[in-house]
Amino acid sequence: MPYFTKKPVQIEAREHTGSASSAAGLIKWIVDQGGEASAIGEFLLIETLEGTHRANPGDWIIKGIKGEFYPCKPDIFAATYDPS
Repeated sequence: MPYFTKKPVQIEAREHTGSASSAAGLIKWIVDQGGEASAIGEFLLIETLEGTHRANPGDWIIKGIKGEFYPCKPDIFAATYDPS
């Protein structure tokens, strides 16, 4: 079976703390760059390439290489990304 290594890609990401100011800042960031997002209580609803995804407090919001936005669980984020 062939193996593959993920190419190193620099991404932009911000953590959702669950606060109203965090949600407002993340929504502005996403919308200002052509994405769609809204808040329901402490949760964010983000339109991704695969449909609407919910971001919980503690999740990271990633801007992908095609300009798309999506949430990422903190443990996956920590295992996948290092600060640059």
